[in-house]
Amino acid sequence: MESADASTLAATVLGRFEGAVAQAEQPFVLGLSGLQGSGKSTLAAALVDAARERGWAAVALSLDDVYLTRAERAVLAVEVHPLLRTRGVPGTHDLALLASTLDALAKASPGKPVAIPRFDKGRDDRREPALWPAIAEPPKLVVLEGWCLGVEPAVDPADLTEPMNALERCEDPDGRWRRWVDARLAEYLPVWKRIDALTLLRAPSWDVVATWRAEAEKPLRERGEPGAMDDAALSRFLQHYERISRRALETLEQKAGLTIHLDKSRRATNL
Repeated sequence: MESADASTLAATVLGRFEGAVAQAEQPFVLGLSGLQGSGKSTLAAALVDAARERGWAAVALSLDDVYLTRAERAVLAVEVHPLLRTRGVPGTHDLALLASTLDALAKASPGKPVAIPRFDKGRDDRREPALWPAIAEPPKLVVLEGWCLGVEPAVDPADLTEPMNALERCEDPDGRWRRWVDARLAEYLPVWKRIDALTLLRAPSWDVVATWRAEAEKPLRERGEPGAMDDAALSRFLQHYERISRRALETLEQKAGLTIHLDKSRRATNL
């Protein structure tokens, strides 16, 4: 998503919820849900800018910022399932840290600033707390974004039986990993309830999401970045998220206060 498009879209989104934000006595939590590559981070930053132009303090917070540390995920990989070494799926976030940050933001002050967690994807680990940005006043708007924001556990556990892709078939043949991940989604529901309004960036399909992610990886490979993935590695990586991503595509529009339909070029088609 281009920054100019994001600015226009942010004005539309904030305009939709402006009255509710203005009247809120506590920080208004605007949820922004969208699958990988949909432009969540760009739009979240544009929403913060748009809020500040109205004179409102605002901050963006991502589920990506509260991943468990590398060491914590290593423990899960040993104690639960090796696939949990990879960050991203439900169960690999520090929900207590997220909740405590949201609680603290309402009481932020110059004498008691609130540090906003940040994760370093290059190191695959949480940044040192001394490097986290700090907020010294209660924000009027908190933009909380994430790829699985709002998704609920499977209605029928039997839906988890059959493998969905090669990763599940070869590396989770008994379904232990996917059942554990799905069960963790129940622990996210209290966080979802804290969202005052949900905006959905809806991708056209899962195949398009995979294409977006490949586009993002290409310049990393061209620059020779150490963590850049080739096509095979990227395909395996994406399969960690396919099951819940497809559920998001099927279910989240019913829950969203505003759905923005994106085309293959990430342009909004319904606004």
